[in-house]
Amino acid sequence: MNKIKMPELKIGNLVAKIPIIQGGMGVGISLSGLAAAVANEGGIGVISAVGLGIEKCKSVINFSDLNQRCLREEIRKARDKSSGIIGVNIMYALTDFEDLMKVSFEEEIDIIFMGAGLPVAFPKDMVEKYFYSDKTKLGVIVSSGRAAKLILRTWLSRFNRLPDVIVVEGPQAGGHLGFKKEQIDNPDFALETILPEVIKNVKEYSAKIGKKIPVVAGGGVNSGEDIYKVIALGADGVQMGSRFVATDECDATQEFKEQFISCTEDDIEIIKSPLGLPGRAIKNSFLSDVALGKKVPFKCPWKCLKTCELEKAPFCIAMALANAKLGRINHGFAFCGAKTYLIKQIQSVKSLVSDLGDGFSKIVKELGPIK
Repeated sequence: MNKIKMPELKIGNLVAKIPIIQGGMGVGISLSGLAAAVANEGGIGVISAVGLGIEKCKSVINFSDLNQRCLREEIRKARDKSSGIIGVNIMYALTDFEDLMKVSFEEEIDIIFMGAGLPVAFPKDMVEKYFYSDKTKLGVIVSSGRAAKLILRTWLSRFNRLPDVIVVEGPQAGGHLGFKKEQIDNPDFALETILPEVIKNVKEYSAKIGKKIPVVAGGGVNSGEDIYKVIALGADGVQMGSRFVATDECDATQEFKEQFISCTEDDIEIIKSPLGLPGRAIKNSFLSDVALGKKVPFKCPWKCLKTCELEKAPFCIAMALANAKLGRINHGFAFCGAKTYLIKQIQSVKSLVSDLGDGFSKIVKELGPIK
C-alpha cells in the first residue's frame, strides 16, 4: 500500500516537510549533529543553547563569552551539515539570555524557541533591529492557555506583533515541567485538555493581525500514532524530544542513550529540581543520594540561571546534566519524557522518521484522514 504522508508544518515562509519540531535538550544533548539530521529529514532541528560552554569551563574566565562562541559554532556546524530548517532553544531564565538571542539573530537562525518563563521583556534595540525582520522566526513555549494569552496580549501591545509559532508542552514532557507536582497526573492539566484552550486563544489573536499562528504540541509524543492524535486535536504539528535521544546522531554519549532504551516505566520519576520545579528524569544512584539528603559538593562555574539560589541548591544541575551527557551517569542524571520506556532501540534519525511516518500512515488508514 502507498504510504500516507504526514502534513507539512508552515511557520510563516518556513515550510517543514514533516510536522515535527525536535525539542531542544540541554545540556549538550541536542547540538548541531542532531539538529542537522532532523532538518535533513524535513523536520525542524533544534540546538539547545543552555550550558554550551560547561565542558570547557575549567580553563575559561568569561563563561558568558564562551557560551556565545559555542552557540555560534554549533549554528555554523549545523548549517554546514544541512540546508534544512535549524532552530535554537534559548531558556528565558538563562542569565545570558539576551546575549544568546543576539548571537542567534546575527547568525540568522531560522527560528528561536523561548521557554522557561514568560518572554515578554526584551531590550529596545533588539526589538527594533530584529523583531520585524523576516529572517528569524520567534516561537514561544507555554504550558497553559492562560500563559499563551498573556504572551499574545503583551506582544501585541508592546511590539505590535505576535510570536510566529506557539508550542504548548503538556505534563508528560521531559525535563523541567511548567506544572505543580499535583497537576502532573491531573486530567484537567493533560495535553488534550490544555491544547484546545491554547488554540482558541491563538486563533483569537491571529484574527487581530490577519495572520495564521501555528500551534505545536509536545509532551508524551512518541509515535506516529501520537502525532496523528495531537494533530487531530487541532495542533499544526508536534514537538518531540526524548524519542530523538535514542538516535545515532544525538550529540550525547552512547552511555547516555542506553539509559533511554533500557529504562522501565518504574525507572521514570518526578524529581524536585534545585530550581524548585518538578522535573521528569530516569532514576539512578545520583538521584537516590539527593533524595536521601546527601548534598553533593560543588563549585559553581557560572550562575547560568537567574533564579538559581546557590546556597540552597543540593547540587549544580548544569554540571549534573553535563556529566550525564558525557557518560558519567553516576555523577549526574538524565531528564526524559513519560513514554521513554517505550523506546527500545537506537537508530538513525532517517530510520526513526520513517517509522513515525509508517505509524502515522497506519492509523490514518484505520481511522481516516484528519478533518
